[in-house]
Amino acid sequence: MNITQTVLGLLQSGIGGLAAYLAAHVLLCLLPAFFIAGALSALLPKEAITRHLGRNAPKWISYPASALGGFLLAVCSCTIMPLFASIYKKGAGLGPAITFLFVGPAVNILAISFTGVQIGLDIALARIILSIIFGILIGLLMAWFFRKDDAEHAEEVANNQLFDAKAKVPGHVVVFFLLLLGTLLAGTLQIGILGNDFVQLSIPSFWPSELQAWLDRLIPPNPSLGVEGVSVHGLFLILLLVLIALTAIRGFKDIYDGFNRWTYVTLGLITLTLVIASFSAAVDTSGIVVGLNGRLVAEVLLLAAIWWMSARYFKAEERQEWLWETWRFVKQIIPLLLVGVFLASIARNLIPAAWIQTLAGRNTLWANLAGVIFGVFMYFPTLVEVPVAQTFLSLGMHRGPLLAYLLADPELSLQSILITNTVIGKKKTAVYVVLVAIFSTLAGLIFGWFIQ
Repeated sequence: MNITQTVLGLLQSGIGGLAAYLAAHVLLCLLPAFFIAGALSALLPKEAITRHLGRNAPKWISYPASALGGFLLAVCSCTIMPLFASIYKKGAGLGPAITFLFVGPAVNILAISFTGVQIGLDIALARIILSIIFGILIGLLMAWFFRKDDAEHAEEVANNQLFDAKAKVPGHVVVFFLLLLGTLLAGTLQIGILGNDFVQLSIPSFWPSELQAWLDRLIPPNPSLGVEGVSVHGLFLILLLVLIALTAIRGFKDIYDGFNRWTYVTLGLITLTLVIASFSAAVDTSGIVVGLNGRLVAEVLLLAAIWWMSARYFKAEERQEWLWETWRFVKQIIPLLLVGVFLASIARNLIPAAWIQTLAGRNTLWANLAGVIFGVFMYFPTLVEVPVAQTFLSLGMHRGPLLAYLLADPELSLQSILITNTVIGKKKTAVYVVLVAIFSTLAGLIFGWFIQ
């Protein structure tokens, strides 16, 4: 009986954590981030990035381009390895390719926006800044250590034209990307002009308070473990997400054959979800109070501009490619994300907080090294690593070792090491692993000292 109760309790924790996660403010982060990633992948000419990664490109161009390539190409920890192998074998210098490999997952728009919302803007900014600085340093060191091999590699691929191709990013693509980015910022920035209500509407009714009481019993909020619970507002957002999933299967599956009615229904539901997620809603004994704020106004205006611009300035094939790439990211990441959040919610109740506090509860050299080791043996795909990191944080991990874990996780997982070995060889891989471990540990130490 005790075993049954324990299992049921863990399942309740997992389902409750997942529901709370979906009902929280992450919607305003995730939906725009997927559309941004899809737009970058579909609409940005790859030659505009890759032509700057060649070995003969000036270092002041090739290394920053490599560091920003992960953001502009929307690469995550799942896709960085084949892209790294491709650009290296086709002529990229070892240093720029290694910088791209290290920095790409860390500055991926999905990972950064989600990290900022779930864990904190300080971790997100540190992840960007330190990963770019240390990624460039690692690339420069690898290029210097293996300069002879790099020269020989350059001769072997001297006739490849990939890194000589030129392409410009059209102006309307830049504006479209900025509008998409605006929806992300408007939905996630915690500033008064966006979050403060300028009008409140009270809707008297008895059922919201009864429904909220039932939700609190079903999924009890637990602030000490980072479980926010599910509000009535959040429940409606979850239902909308389910509808989006059901209609997207019909609307996006054969998108290259053209838009159908399910495509328009899906886009309409996505728009409605972002609008509903923008305003505030609080339940009291008399009913529900809806707050209209600057976030709602900004999202409505930006979404209207995005749909108008997509219809006005893009060809049908470009719109189809954008939505297909967005759908591809969703299919690739969301199932893993849901499973990861579910398991992370269960882990909160299984992992003794004393273990985490003992191993990584302080900002010490060994604590940050422990964070790096977590990244080796506890690899999770992009976005899944964020709720896992949030679990570590709620159990007492210091933010310094937490950053070390987030930097090392996509680079030093066992599968990443094995794939890197097949691309650049055992010796280079061994040196790369050592450098990543050192710089990830150092990044955690520096960040930990800074916040203290």
